[in-house]
Amino acid sequence: MERTALRPLEDALAQLLDHAKPLAGSEQVSTFDADGRVLAQELVSPLQVPPQDNSSMDGYAVRIEEIPDEGVSLPVSQRIPAGSAAQPLQPRTAARIFTGAPVPPGADAIVMQEDTEADGERVRILRVPDRGQWIRRSGEDVTQGSVVLGKGERLNPASLGLAASIGCDRLEVARRPRVALFSTGDELVMPGAVKPADMKPGAIYNSNRFFLRALLLRLGCEVSDLGIVPDRRDATVDALARAAQSHDLILTSGGVSVGEEDHIKPAVQSLGTLDLWQIAMKPGKPFAYGRVKDAHFIGLPGNPVSSFVTFLLLVRPFLLKLQGATRLAPKALRLQAHFALPRADKRREFLRARRNAEGGVELFPNQSSGVLTSAVWAEGLVDNPAGTTIARGDAVSFLPLAELLA
Repeated sequence: MERTALRPLEDALAQLLDHAKPLAGSEQVSTFDADGRVLAQELVSPLQVPPQDNSSMDGYAVRIEEIPDEGVSLPVSQRIPAGSAAQPLQPRTAARIFTGAPVPPGADAIVMQEDTEADGERVRILRVPDRGQWIRRSGEDVTQGSVVLGKGERLNPASLGLAASIGCDRLEVARRPRVALFSTGDELVMPGAVKPADMKPGAIYNSNRFFLRALLLRLGCEVSDLGIVPDRRDATVDALARAAQSHDLILTSGGVSVGEEDHIKPAVQSLGTLDLWQIAMKPGKPFAYGRVKDAHFIGLPGNPVSSFVTFLLLVRPFLLKLQGATRLAPKALRLQAHFALPRADKRREFLRARRNAEGGVELFPNQSSGVLTSAVWAEGLVDNPAGTTIARGDAVSFLPLAELLA
């Protein structure tokens, strides 16, 4: 049998993303509930933020021309709390002002409270201020008419706060992808169904189902968990046909190799189309993309770390593009290897790693695709090109899991 050529990861990702056309439709949601959603239209500010010049300190608003030297004493002509209106500053006076309060017309500096000395109805200025000191200018955060959040941005807590600061209580966001998830394999057992002491030889608990569901939910998907499908072609066909009726994506783990008990390939082909890819990546390699009626189909490898890593590097950007997101790839860091990898692999490796106290990167000692402990221990993945050895002290590319899991 002719061996299938391994496909570079970047080529597989590009082909996969070609199939990911943004889903039609959007919805309005409360800004409170929009974390993690993708903005479906740009957000334009109807106002300035802050709306007027305001004080960034508790202190006194003054005219600097009236304070040539330290020790000047001025009468306090008004008190301006946050949320109140300010009157024009009377000549040769100071205004008591609090953080966030509007700067009175005529004032051109704020002297913070620590640089003053109160004396009854007067205040002594202990330090000569600079022009504009401790004044937040109108529009220094957001100018009226500016685009504060672009279409395709994935919303986070800071962007929700920014949207609220310009008065948006609802946001137009992309529709959630509807994903059907199931696992294949008669060896799989759900935790709680069988006690560890009663597990049959060869049986394993279904870990993939748990982390894949969690990853899908983090990406804003509506998930239908179809459970474990028996290793029979009729059962696989039935599960695929039901899932295709109301989902945008069918995601499976296991059953995408070429063994006699792997029924995904013929089942998908009986209902639609399927490409089996052998990707030049480690962990990973077996990967499937196809269509079942109107639904996308993606089949991940069964080994847990392989399934985990291929999801992060291939399925995650696919789902983000379905939602119209503009930023699909994580930002890699260049860090120093505090390990050696003397033997090169023919595949591009994604090594489970984390930063140490010295700021370098160290590897989990067991990089097997079945060792899920490595993914829990890791803070990121070292992206090592095919055919590359690593010496201690070399610069390596580090993909933080904090970005990939966001």
